[in-house]
Amino acid sequence: MQPVHFDAGLAALIDHTLLKPDATAPHIEQVCNEAVFYHFAAVCVPPVFVKQAAAALAGTGVQVATVIGFPLGYNHTGIKLAEIELAAAAGATEMDMVINLSALKNARFNYLENEIAAASQITHQAKGALLKVIIETALLTPPEIEQVCHICAAAGADFVKTSTGFNGAGATVAAVELMRKTLPPQVKIKASGGICTRQEALDMVKAGANRLGCSASVKIVTL
Repeated sequence: MQPVHFDAGLAALIDHTLLKPDATAPHIEQVCNEAVFYHFAAVCVPPVFVKQAAAALAGTGVQVATVIGFPLGYNHTGIKLAEIELAAAAGATEMDMVINLSALKNARFNYLENEIAAASQITHQAKGALLKVIIETALLTPPEIEQVCHICAAAGADFVKTSTGFNGAGATVAAVELMRKTLPPQVKIKASGGICTRQEALDMVKAGANRLGCSASVKIVTL
């Protein structure tokens, strides 16, 4: 068998992602094995597979991420908070939560900030877990992206994430650049959705992304 050469630096920025609705336990096992081999930052799996992923990745240094309020984000706040609690109890250490886009579009900024702040608080109580807030940049205007970034920062989000990959186009360099310009340095950026090549991944990092959500992770990092 030929040795596999890969970009370890880029791999360390990737959340190896499998969120297909027809995902199976063997698929999750494969994703976890790949994450360990390539030293990805995390795997991102559906909530029902968090326990399996946490067991498979115990002691490896690879984090377990899952999605909250996915993919549309208009769940009641209490439901999202319950999802976070359940995910943390199952072993998730990173929560990727979709914002309520309707609230943003209707200028219900206090609602958004309160929801994100509550999610941040409950996430951080779970052994220092991280909250990534998905804002769905493809459905927002530049002023809306700026507004929601300010809200996320004020509410204590650890990351602001571009997209679910399920609604509209995914991440763009322009959106990541605007987010980086708007967010304070301590709030990181996850670019996700439609990143399929090594060059696209590198472009997102150059634009300011600290983490990448990819399902084509192996292809992206293999040299």
